[in-house]
Amino acid sequence: MFHRLVPTVEPAGHHDHHCSCAAPEWYYGALFYGNKEDDLKKGIILAIGLAIGGAALLTGCKSQQYNIPIQPKWQGAPYHISFDTQATKPSSAGITIPIIKYTANPDAVERRATLVVRVEPVGAAKDRPMMNQMVMGAVDMHGAEGALPADYMDAADKALSSLLDAYSIKGKIKVSVLLAKSSISTQPGDAEINQMRLSDWLPIELEFKKPHRGR
Repeated sequence: MFHRLVPTVEPAGHHDHHCSCAAPEWYYGALFYGNKEDDLKKGIILAIGLAIGGAALLTGCKSQQYNIPIQPKWQGAPYHISFDTQATKPSSAGITIPIIKYTANPDAVERRATLVVRVEPVGAAKDRPMMNQMVMGAVDMHGAEGALPADYMDAADKALSSLLDAYSIKGKIKVSVLLAKSSISTQPGDAEINQMRLSDWLPIELEFKKPHRGR
C-alpha cells in the first residue's frame, strides 16, 4: 500500500514552512485514515467468510453424525441361552443335559416358554426312520435372567433317555436345544420352529449310558 504526500499550492512570493508542512501532514493523515478503513472492511469480510465456513463445517459434521447407524441395545434372538459350567449331578436316566441358563431382552420377556430338544440320528437303526426331536411342556420363566428349574431339566433327561432307548442309540450323541414360545405345537416342523423360537440352537455332545431303572 503506497502513501503519497501531496503538497499544497502556496501564493507567489510567500514561503512559510509551517503552512507547507502542515498541508502534507493533513493529506498524509487522510490517506492513512482511508487505508485503516479499507483494512477494517477487509477484516469484516474475512470474519464473515470464516463464520460462514465454520457454519458449513458444523453442518457437515452434524450430517455425518446423523448418518452413523445406531446399534440396537439388544442383538440376536430374544433369549440368549447357555449351559451351566458347574458340574451337573448325573441323572438316573443315563443322560444329563446341563442346566440351561438364559438372559432375555428386557423388552421381550416371556412368562412361559418351552424347551425343544433335537438329536442327530447317529447310531440309529437303518431300517426305520427316527423321530429325532422332542418338545417339552411349558415352564414358567421368572424375570429376564435365570435358569430352567432342576426338576424340569430332570424331566427332559428322562424324556430324551426314552427316545434314545427306543431307537437303540447308545454312546456319544450330539444334542441341540432351544427355547420356544409356549404355544408351539408338540410336533413342529422347521418353519414353525423358526417362527416360534425364542433363542438360537445351542449344541452339546453328551454320552448316553444304560439308564438306571426303578430309581
